[in-house]
Amino acid sequence: MGETDPKRVSFELMSKASALAEQMQLVPAALILGGDESAAAKMAEYGAAKAYVCQDERFSTMYATPVSDTLSSLIAEKQPAAVLFPATGLGKDVMSRVSAHNRLGMLADCVGVTVRDGSLVATEADFGGSLLVECACVGPAPHMLSFRPNTFAAVKRQGATLQVEKISAVVNDKTVVRIVDRIASAAGKVSLEEASIIVSGGRGLLSIDKFAMLEELASVLGAATGASRAAVDAGWRPYAEQVGQTGKTVKPNVYIACGISGAIQHKVGMQTAEHIIAINKDPDAPIFSFADVGVVGDLFLIVPRLTAEIKKRRGG
Repeated sequence: MGETDPKRVSFELMSKASALAEQMQLVPAALILGGDESAAAKMAEYGAAKAYVCQDERFSTMYATPVSDTLSSLIAEKQPAAVLFPATGLGKDVMSRVSAHNRLGMLADCVGVTVRDGSLVATEADFGGSLLVECACVGPAPHMLSFRPNTFAAVKRQGATLQVEKISAVVNDKTVVRIVDRIASAAGKVSLEEASIIVSGGRGLLSIDKFAMLEELASVLGAATGASRAAVDAGWRPYAEQVGQTGKTVKPNVYIACGISGAIQHKVGMQTAEHIIAINKDPDAPIFSFADVGVVGDLFLIVPRLTAEIKKRRGG
């Protein structure tokens, strides 16, 4: 699915859909709800050969009912082989509704998908990420799969010819769901999924107030703040900042892990970062086995000094 200004996860899924379609000799398509042909053109850069576009004003709020109703109708008409969803709040809501409405199976939070003997085979991480399970997509199509943001690379494809088909919205007028209010996140805060730099903290921070120094470091770097599950479970950070198997999957240029041991559950959420910097007083912490730069020492001394040095070099 796309939107007026498609997010990176839309490009990631379009890239993967295009690769799968090529292997299965199918046509990769994008669904643009609320956007226009300019959004469709952006999706074409990542492999869309066809785009279904609906500019109905009812998609301005982008809640699940009109999206799932319209998608269900489109599925019944076009009979696609598979539909890839982003494992976001809206994506999960829509996929479950479409699955129930059309009596179709679904695989959620997949970490990979490939084509084998002409059929889709998805990979899911079970038991806290310690076991990878392959699931063959059988039964009636379309097969519905969701993937977390940053699961795939967004790869531009050259020479794609886009066919645009305008569709009408199909909305159940009897719905009782409506948006009554929206509360925006803090102004200027960097999105975890979109951030190029992330500063994360774990159990080693010891208390909620110690995260202030990580926020300061993130501020001077223009970075997002993240946290391990231990820090979130302790109530030190909101769930929206959790990185890992039961949180978010991120893919920044730089990931700075402070006081995080590097358990497998956290690793699966950040291991694809281009550069991983770990600060931990335990020289045997698992995170050092896959970090690009490891600093063994007291983070309460190291982080403030790092922040001060960055400020100095930037003239702050």
